[in-house]
Amino acid sequence: MFTAADLRAAYKPPGHIVMPPTTLVAVENTHNRGGGVVFPQNDAVAICNTARGLGMATYLDGARLFNAAAASGRSLAELAAPFDVVSVALSKGLGCPVGSIVAGRREDIARAVRARRMFGGAMRQSGILAAAGLWALDHNLERLAEDHANARLLAERLAGLRGVSLDLATVQSNIVIFRMAEGAPDAATIIARAQEMGVLVSAFAARTLRAVTHLDVSRQQCRQAADSLARVIEES
Repeated sequence: MFTAADLRAAYKPPGHIVMPPTTLVAVENTHNRGGGVVFPQNDAVAICNTARGLGMATYLDGARLFNAAAASGRSLAELAAPFDVVSVALSKGLGCPVGSIVAGRREDIARAVRARRMFGGAMRQSGILAAAGLWALDHNLERLAEDHANARLLAERLAGLRGVSLDLATVQSNIVIFRMAEGAPDAATIIARAQEMGVLVSAFAARTLRAVTHLDVSRQQCRQAADSLARVIEES
């Protein structure tokens, strides 16, 4: 997370004798490695205003913007409005097999389409993928709150365990990140033993793990996963 003041401090103007000029600022919402926290909208607006004043472009990495909207109660339009270009993923919270969307001004999208083609990104017969995206937009937005509640359930089960560092204030959407203290089992050990019990989590660092809830995992399964992870941690 960062602020407009941080942006201004990091900014390198054109003509700098050593550094390349700063021409773009990117904001991720929700913030993955921050634990799925929602980027404060006031800060996003201030960052974009500052960037515009410095002649910079602004980009919203909204891979989980649908989760940010569900968690904050703000509309997608409001969250996206300050930025020049916005991307959203249909394959994360909305559960599509594949697919992302980039939105922006007509001239920016024309450049993006050309760049996509240059890098081999053109697709044929992609209507079936578009259909999945449309279905997800029609049916899977309102249920995102269920994933958030399940993530909270998981986080609360783990937060009180010895050797676990987990800030419940960061559990605002569907991501749970926790860290293991020295002397406790490391991430690789927990991942291997949890997998034996049918629970999949991933490592962000040697002692940092991430769990993500989604529409394919029910509340009861999340409860079972939480108990299994707790058992792995306690027995190790």
